[in-house]
Amino acid sequence: MTSTTPRLISDMRGVRYGEVLCVYLRDGALHAEVYGTQMLNDCPQELWDGLDASAIAQEMGATFVKLNGPRYWMIDGAGAKVAVVEPVFHEFNGLNMRRIATLDLGTSLNTGPYTIRNVNRGAIFFFDAGSRVHELVDPDGTAYVMQAYCVGVDPTTDEASLLTLGDRLSMPEGWAYRTRILDEELVVDTSATVATVIQDEFENTYTRPY
Repeated sequence: MTSTTPRLISDMRGVRYGEVLCVYLRDGALHAEVYGTQMLNDCPQELWDGLDASAIAQEMGATFVKLNGPRYWMIDGAGAKVAVVEPVFHEFNGLNMRRIATLDLGTSLNTGPYTIRNVNRGAIFFFDAGSRVHELVDPDGTAYVMQAYCVGVDPTTDEASLLTLGDRLSMPEGWAYRTRILDEELVVDTSATVATVIQDEFENTYTRPY
């Protein structure tokens, strides 16, 4: 899929960021507010190491908090960012973040790998023709393309190691991991709809292109 939508940002592949997910119980269901360092800083390790999930939960009045990262983008560009939530800025132990998205978790506390989640983020992701992408493919043949890899679970993870990541994954029956070079630009447009995402057991994040 290609797009004539202009990019707001290019050269994003390999850019580092981190996120804090504040999870609240509202009307019998779990909802997460996502705060991220994107476009503010590169999530310095010394500041990330100082984050305390329990302390943040108490500060934010959240049921619990998930520290998501640090992470590195695997997209090449982004565009048409829509303000899906008020972009509230907050400093967590010296680490500046802003609220960028919301995530509905339903009534389940299952945050394990290969669980489909819907994220309201209002963004368009671009993967350039000629770029290498890494995908999880479900039993129906639907491919989820990696948008970011995580070093929080395995600090040795880098882009080169993703070539053989499939050998390390314990995927559900019928799932597969593949890597390929794009013949044409791939655009994931969730500016007007929610994004469908999943994570593997290393907390690498994948998004469904359609």
